[in-house]
Amino acid sequence: MIPRLKELYLKEIQPDLKTKLGLKNIYMGPKIQKVILNMGLGLDGNDSKVLKSCEEDLAKITGQKPVITKFKKSVANFKTRKGSNAGLKVTLRKDKMYEFIDRLVNIALPRIKDFRGLSLNGFDNFGNYSFGVKEHIIFPEVSFDRADKVRGLDIIIVISAKNKEHSFALLEKLNFPFIKKGDN
Repeated sequence: MIPRLKELYLKEIQPDLKTKLGLKNIYMGPKIQKVILNMGLGLDGNDSKVLKSCEEDLAKITGQKPVITKFKKSVANFKTRKGSNAGLKVTLRKDKMYEFIDRLVNIALPRIKDFRGLSLNGFDNFGNYSFGVKEHIIFPEVSFDRADKVRGLDIIIVISAKNKEHSFALLEKLNFPFIKKGDN
């Protein structure tokens, strides 16, 4: 079954962006390629129980098993050793990506306490958008009672677009709650 957001993108958003951005065909428009979720664990990465619970939480959020990332260098100030566990990451593509974005925008982000919107400063020069979430428990799949510690998540949305404006137009059509100019 095709995800709801993907169907909306193909039938309404893609043709709408073509006319709005003045493109020759719909395939020149911005398209989300992948979504990457990253959860840094720091010193807790060496504790197998913490690592296992975070791995289960991230798997519930994304529907996909996360990969354990390792430190590339030893840094004494941060008490890290080369090759020890640094955190977890998941790369979502195709249908799972659209399902995750749908749940993120419509369910998880509105659950954040005192949420005013996403910053416009998260766009890089290539049109990709990244932002952080301070609590991974905003997702309904994660049980608040079972979570031993509230952890943060980094979410990167990789977009094939010519510039920031095209990426912003796509995310705005996907109902991302950005902070409006003039709101404080």
